[in-house]
Amino acid sequence: MAVMSYAQAAVAALAGAMQADARVVALGEDIGRGGIFGQYAGLQQRFGAQRVVDTPISEAAILGAGVGMALAGLRPVVEMRVVDFALCAMDEIVNQAAKNRFMFGGQGRVPLVMRMPNGIWDASAAQHSQSLEAWFAHLPGVVVLCPGTPQDNHGLLRAALDCGDPVIYMEHKTLWGVQGEVDTAQAIPIGQARHVRRGNDLTLVSWSRQVQACEAACEDLAAQGIGVDLLDLRSLWPWDREAVLASCGRTGRLLVVHEAVQAGGFGAEVAATAAEATGCRVRRLGAPRIPVGYAPVLEAQSRVTPAAIAAAARALLG
Repeated sequence: MAVMSYAQAAVAALAGAMQADARVVALGEDIGRGGIFGQYAGLQQRFGAQRVVDTPISEAAILGAGVGMALAGLRPVVEMRVVDFALCAMDEIVNQAAKNRFMFGGQGRVPLVMRMPNGIWDASAAQHSQSLEAWFAHLPGVVVLCPGTPQDNHGLLRAALDCGDPVIYMEHKTLWGVQGEVDTAQAIPIGQARHVRRGNDLTLVSWSRQVQACEAACEDLAAQGIGVDLLDLRSLWPWDREAVLASCGRTGRLLVVHEAVQAGGFGAEVAATAAEATGCRVRRLGAPRIPVGYAPVLEAQSRVTPAAIAAAARALLG
C-alpha cells in the first residue's frame, strides 16, 4: 500500500496501462505538461509525444480523433479538462462514440475513456462548476464512473481502460490533492458500490466528492444514536442496484444525496428504483436549480452541506 494523491493514483493507473499495452494513448490540451491538475504528470517524458499527445484547443476535434483512434484499434484516453468543456463535443460523444457499436451490429467498438472532471470548482463560476453526470447516465451506450477516493481513481481508471466500451470518467475537480492509501493490485469491478459505513436506521447513497459531506453528516447522526448505512455508488451506469436494494430492504428508508442539481438528477433514478422494489420511504437532496455563482456567498447556495444532509436524514426518520 502506498500513500498517493487522487491525481497521482490516476497517473499510476494510466502509466501501468501504457506500459502493459502499446495501444493505450492519451490526447488533450496541455497534457504534455502534466495536465492542469497533474493527472498526466511525467507521462509524456516517459512514453513520448506520440503516445501522450498535446492537441489544439478544439474539444470536438480531440474527441473526434479519439473515436477514430478507438475504431482503428487503439485504446485512447481523451482529456476534456473539465466536463463543462465537453459540451463542445457532444455530437462526437452522443452520436458517434455511444452509438457506433449498436448501429454497426458490433463490427465497430469504441474502447475510449473520456476524462471529464466534474462538479463545483471553487470560485470558478457557472461555466466551470457543473455536475452533469445525469446527462451521461441517460445516454445509452456509455459507462459512467465517478471515483471519489485515490484508491477508486486508480482501480476504476484501470477498469475503464479494460472495459472495451466508451467510458465517461468523471473525476471531481477539487479532489486532486486528497491523499489516501492505494493498493495498485486491487481490482475494482465496474458497477460495484463501496460500503463506506454500516448502520440499520437509514440508507444513505451518494458518489464523488459528496460522499465526504455524507461521512461528516454520519458522524453528527451517530452522536445522536442514528446508525447510517452509507454507500458510495462510484459507478453510475451500471449502478449497484443489489447493494442499494439490500440496504433499503433492511433499513426501510433511503436518502440519496448528490452535488448536482436535484431536479432531474440521477438520485431520482435510485430513489424510484428503491421505492418500487422495496417500498421504502425515500428522499432526495441535491443542489437548487440555479447556476453556480462566482462570489463565495452565491457559490455556497449551490453546495449540499453536511448540516443539510443530517437535517434531511432526521426528517426522513421522523
